[in-house]
Amino acid sequence: MDWATLIGGGLVIGILVAAPIGPVNLICIRRTLTYGQLNGFMAGMGAACGDGIFAVVSGFGITAVFQLIEDMGIFLKLIGALILMVYGYRAFIAAAPQVMAHPDESMHRGEAGALAVAVAATFALTITNPATLVGFAASFAGLQSIVDFHASLLATFVVVVSVFGGSVLWWFVVTEITAIFHKTIGPETLRRMNQGSGILIFLTGLVFLGYAVWQRI
Repeated sequence: MDWATLIGGGLVIGILVAAPIGPVNLICIRRTLTYGQLNGFMAGMGAACGDGIFAVVSGFGITAVFQLIEDMGIFLKLIGALILMVYGYRAFIAAAPQVMAHPDESMHRGEAGALAVAVAATFALTITNPATLVGFAASFAGLQSIVDFHASLLATFVVVVSVFGGSVLWWFVVTEITAIFHKTIGPETLRRMNQGSGILIFLTGLVFLGYAVWQRI
């Protein structure tokens, strides 16, 4: 068994699935800028956990779960769209001048609770996106054409863990770069960036909602 190819392939899949710029990336960047690198990274971990679940489904070929997610596709898309719209609205409101004067207030009230919210939000967005599962299935099929990771349960497990590791690595790099960039941003610029990201996230959710409804009609 070519273990280097298994691990490298898994890492690449994890990074490729997490890398496309979308609402989850915006949320992680926003939370890093507003609440610090740990909060942003934990938001990324929520997405990584969702990716990990999809990796298990795709890697171990759990067809029943795959079919269930496909059958619930419209319902999951509606949930994901509503989550984005609510999050975008709250992000925009939170960027109001009187709130942004104390951007870390919520963290002082309960850091553990704030981190839990960061994880839950991105996990929900990832797990309610059936397109991510389709992307994983295609990526795993491509990897299997190179090396048969179904040769043993251990090999499949190594690929799945590597995929999760690739996703975690991506979020670490994103939040690390954002934290460095944050040092050059003034409070007013940060406020406007938060408002802009809130609007963009809300509009993304609105587009997703419209698309889901159109598919349903």
